Parts: sequence; structure tokens; C-alpha cells
Amino acid sequence: MNRKKLNHFKTLSEVLLISTRLGLTSFGGPTAHLGYFRNEYVERRKWIDEKSYADLVALCQFLPGPASSQVGIGIGVMRAGVLGGILAFIGFTLPSALVMILFSILLEGFQLGNSGWVHGLKIVAVAIVAQAILGMAQNLTPDIKRKAIALFALVGTLMWQSVFSQIVVILLSGLVGYFIYKQHKEGNEPTTYFPVSRRFGIICLTFFFSLLIILPILREVSSLNWIATFDSFYRSGSLVFGGGHVVLPLLEREFVTGGWIDKEAFLAGYGAAQAMPGPLFTFAPYLGGLINGWQGGILATIAIFLPAFLLIVGTLPFWDALRHTPNIKGALLGMNAAVVGLLLAAFYQPIWTSSIFVPMDFAFAAILFSMLAFWKLPPWIIVVTGTVGGYLLSLL
Repeated sequence: MNRKKLNHFKTLSEVLLISTRLGLTSFGGPTAHLGYFRNEYVERRKWIDEKSYADLVALCQFLPGPASSQVGIGIGVMRAGVLGGILAFIGFTLPSALVMILFSILLEGFQLGNSGWVHGLKIVAVAIVAQAILGMAQNLTPDIKRKAIALFALVGTLMWQSVFSQIVVILLSGLVGYFIYKQHKEGNEPTTYFPVSRRFGIICLTFFFSLLIILPILREVSSLNWIATFDSFYRSGSLVFGGGHVVLPLLEREFVTGGWIDKEAFLAGYGAAQAMPGPLFTFAPYLGGLINGWQGGILATIAIFLPAFLLIVGTLPFWDALRHTPNIKGALLGMNAAVVGLLLAAFYQPIWTSSIFVPMDFAFAAILFSMLAFWKLPPWIIVVTGTVGGYLLSLL
């Protein structure tokens, strides 16, 4: 029993350590985060197989909230239970959240967006995502039919720029995959262990919807400022489809239009958030810090990420069983192919268009990609090289 507890403690410590390292080095936004996760959890540590990872990514594209954070939480839960999911969230989120809270208190108005080293980190994201797309495409689009589905997802997402475009594309791809691959049988079935019961999942989902209903009522009948703050951030985190950038108008409506924060401070913090590693939702701790110091920053962090945690833990027990149902496997093959197309679309816009401006940028991206894909150097070396190289390029 003691040995079992010791092994579990070691596993939890490993989850926290690895997720913290990712939280310190995962620059470039949610699509780049998925590339970092795949490199670390699928390729290097074998915590999850390629297909299960793609299934998890497809699920998180459906759910509101920060998809990359939900993927990280899901892997943490699979590895070490609910506590593992909590530690995975803390490790990935805490570094940038603390910096953003400190920024709100001490460094308001400090501009980071045009720094050379930030541009270097954007080029790092190009290399990371390119390597992830190539690896996933080899495994998830091995035949011409799935390549066609990925192409449909790529074209559809780029042609139809909407908050719900990703969800519609994945649904349609799943429908096509269902009819094409109804009789498909795979040689190697992915085996994953998910240590959370359906009962606990139902409790999480019930808690999610209950807070969504109860918090606005408490806000109306109470004069407590922290309840109003918690409600605004929780509602924003619950209603965001399409990634961290989509949360901007929701938060602007809540806090700028609502008169809590002036527009200049809002935009300064948003620019800083994009220069941070980890999830873009850590923009919320900055806003909370402006409202009520470090206490407000912590409250905002909990409130905006709580919906994502409740949704992924609540749905994964059912999703894990559903994805092994024979009639659903064909749909998942189509959906996983669509994930490759979605990543390709995001690789172009916004990653490529915001990073590669001149031939020197492309040359530097090629060097970083080679270091990662061919020389198999760890991602943190790529990040350091990108930071230094971006600064040096800005001096030319």
C-alpha cells in the first residue's frame, strides 16, 4: 500500500513537473500548444497514443473554453486521476498567470508586442506546429479518403471564418467518416485508462450548469463585488467557442463597456498576454489584478478556467466509452482527419501570417524545424534559440 502511494505521488509529481515546463515554454497560442503537447506526451513520454490524442483534441474542439488547456487537463486526468488533471492545469497555467497578475500591478503600460524576441517566439510556433502537423498527418490521414476529409476541413475553415466553423466542420467530417468507414477495422486498438467514473462526470456537468444559472441570480440579489467578478469571468469562460482570441470581445463587453477597466489598460494587457507562454486565457488574471490586486487575479483565474475543467472531466468518462463503440469509430476516423485540416488552417492563419514576413524569417523557421524534426532536440532548446535568434534578427 505504501509503495502504491509512493508510485502515485511520483506520478503526480511528474505530471506537475512536465506541465510546468510546458507552461514555461509553450509559446505561440493554442495550436502551437497542441504541437508542444504532442511532442511531449505522445512522442517522448508515450503517455497517450496518437489516435487517443487526436480523439481528445476533437472532443475539446466541441467544448467551450480553451481547447489546449482542456487537452492538458484531460491528459493529466488519464495519467493520474482528477488530482493529476488539477496539477496539469496548475503547472500549465500558473507561470503565465502569475506574470500577468504582476504585470497588472507593477508594469501597466509596458509594451511587449513588437519586441524582437517575441517575433522569434512566433517563428518557434511555426516550427512546432509544422512538425506536429506532419506527424499527425502520417498517422491520421494514411489513405486518400481521409486526406480528402482533411482538405475539406482546411478549405472550409479558411473560407468560412466563424466562431462555430470548427464545430460544424468536425461534425460534417464525422458524418462523412461514419458512412465511409462503418465497416472499418483497425489492427491496433488504442487502450487508455480513464480513472473517473460516469457518476463523477455527471456531478461535474451538473455543477457546471448550476453555476451558469445560479451566479447571475446571486449577482442580482447581492451587492458583493467578488460575486459579480466571478460571474463575469465564469460566464465568459463558459460561452467561448473557437479559442482564446474569441474571449476578447466577451471580456471587453463585461469589463470595458461595463466601466470596470479603461480600454487602454485592456489592450495593453491583451498585448502582453500574447507574449506569454501558456494559455491566452491568462489575460483574465491581468484583468482581475486591475480590479482587485492579486486577490482579484487569483479569483479571475479560478473563475475563467473552472468551466473548462468541469466540462472536460464531466464529458471524458462518456467520451472514452463512446469512442470505442463500433458504430462511432468510423465517425472518429473522419473527425481525426478533420483535426489535421483544422491544424493546417490555423498554421496558415494566424500562425504563418503573423510570423513569416521576409525570407530571413522563413530561413530561421526552417532551421528551427530541422532542429526539432531531424536533430530531435527538445522543445525548450528550440524556444531558447528562437528567443535569441528573434532578438538578433531585429538588430539587422
